[in-house]
Amino acid sequence: MSHRTLVLGGARSGKSAHAEGLLSAEEPVTYVATSRPAPDDAEWTERIAAHVARRPRGWRTVEAGEPDDLRTTLSAATGTDPALLVDDLATWLTGALDDAVAWERDPAALEVVSERREALVGAVADCSARLVLVSAEVGLGIVPSTRSGRLFRDELGALNASLAESCDEVLLLVAGVPLRLR
Repeated sequence: MSHRTLVLGGARSGKSAHAEGLLSAEEPVTYVATSRPAPDDAEWTERIAAHVARRPRGWRTVEAGEPDDLRTTLSAATGTDPALLVDDLATWLTGALDDAVAWERDPAALEVVSERREALVGAVADCSARLVLVSAEVGLGIVPSTRSGRLFRDELGALNASLAESCDEVLLLVAGVPLRLR
């Protein structure tokens, strides 16, 4: 039987490093990266490089920058496969919102995002490999002043809540300190 862990946290809370530490550096792990390269954004490229440099050498990376890539990767995993670490779901959601052109809250576009979210949650629930998911917690701050900011906060909150239902363990990182929620 698989074990699923959801690691939540704010910006620079240490959520990714903590999630990586939950898995053995000596054992094979598949690191599922959800970021999309942005060649014109040097700072984003540096952030990605810092994450890559921190991973143990024996870990394999799978790029899952397209929203359906992550679902496909999770669905293909078996109980005998290496553990999967998905980093991170906020970036995955940004891609799903971008691809659906949903930032203006078009109902048809939001339905596409909802379908992708439900498919991802189903893939997490059905994944038989050891799974560690990383996601941002953005619901603790002020109400965003922009429509797109409010949309992102609401959609990510819904995604995190749905994923937490399927996870055996839920952790929240605050100032680098993990708090066990479940």
